[in-house]
Amino acid sequence: MQEFSADPQEAWLLLNQFFKELVPSFEIAQKLWLNVDIQQLAQELNGIAAFSSDGASLLVSKNKLTDNEALLVWLTAYYVGHELGLLNSDSLSKEELQIKLAKSGKITSTRLGELVKSEMAAKTAEDRFRITVFGALQVQKEIIPKIKAKTSA
Repeated sequence: MQEFSADPQEAWLLLNQFFKELVPSFEIAQKLWLNVDIQQLAQELNGIAAFSSDGASLLVSKNKLTDNEALLVWLTAYYVGHELGLLNSDSLSKEELQIKLAKSGKITSTRLGELVKSEMAAKTAEDRFRITVFGALQVQKEIIPKIKAKTSA
């Protein structure tokens, strides 16, 4: 907390100086803060994932995706669906992801471990998995364009 004690003109100058020093810090912090534009991410997922009463579904053939790409898209879709109020949860259990991936528990665990280690996904206290903000941004920047290039070819 900052206190000023001066006549009105001097207080005004001190206040202006204070804000000149403070505002750039806020601007820098805001630029460094990771933030996901949910509306933009939802638009970019169009044609790749969709929602129904059953949850999120991939619209892209799984054989065109690596295991990690598929897991990241599902986790991202659940994040977006939850943020938009379409889904009750932004996370999935390992078992749910294993069924969606159609791979063994060992492969699913290994892939999820890789995603957690790379900070693209996180394991919750309830032993569920969710996309991180960093992961969602990477999906938006790298994975979605890669998937769109694969599927349009």
